Amino acid sequence: MTAPIEVTDATFDEKVLGSSTPVLVDFWADWCGPCRMIAPVLEQIASEHDGRITIAKMDYDGNPLTPQKYGVLGLPTLLLYKDGEVVEQIVGAKPKRALLKVLEPHL
Repeated sequence: MTAPIEVTDATFDEKVLGSSTPVLVDFWADWCGPCRMIAPVLEQIASEHDGRITIAKMDYDGNPLTPQKYGVLGLPTLLLYKDGEVVEQIVGAKPKRALLKVLEPHL
């Protein structure tokens, strides 16, 4: 069982852009209610799709450079990276079924 990984501005290039599997980055903050709502769903997806996708969490307030670079304005924002490029963007908390519908074609 794989849990979501933590990424920072310093580790983003290595852990996300350099990954051989798709990486879904969850930009979140402590003060964001919808971020807390979506966290257990992302943990389930990380566990159920181990080896096919990596779920990464980035603290929006603690890492200002990466969200700014990718134009992240609202939270939660989920960006799916494949081969170092953003291939999907999901803004706001969504149910698991809706997330999987967006992710499945890339797995």
